[in-house]
Amino acid sequence: MSDLLVPLYRLPQAPALQEGFALRRAYPFELSRVRRFATKHFGETWADEAEVGFARQPICVWIAIHEMKLVGFAVADSTSRGYFGPTGVDEAFRGKGLGVALLIAALSGLRDMGYAYAIIGAAGPVAFYQKTVGATIIPDSTPGIYADMLDKEQ
Repeated sequence: MSDLLVPLYRLPQAPALQEGFALRRAYPFELSRVRRFATKHFGETWADEAEVGFARQPICVWIAIHEMKLVGFAVADSTSRGYFGPTGVDEAFRGKGLGVALLIAALSGLRDMGYAYAIIGAAGPVAFYQKTVGATIIPDSTPGIYADMLDKEQ
């Protein structure tokens, strides 16, 4: 999967959330909850990356909340500086605009930190990122920084 480049100076407005949902930057004391959520729904690797987002100043983890429960997260500036991801929404809450809202919030956070561009590493839904935030494919970016990953079974 290729990496994508996103011009942060052209970000769209975040969509309004449905009633009952909130989105914000995570607090330091929420690290364990986000880590458990990421591990349960998306795996240990994503949880590791989210944990690094808590080590940044400001924290580079955004969370989606419904009825005081964590239902989604997005991380930026974690695996590499200026990178977006991982991001994920609980399957039961998909289709409500949370993924778009988390994406735009995290990318806006990078812009606010002074970045002009962000990279989405090994992007899965390329067409989604192209349509939503004007991302473009970076030529010859496969496998990118993920070339020599450790075996997941280790």
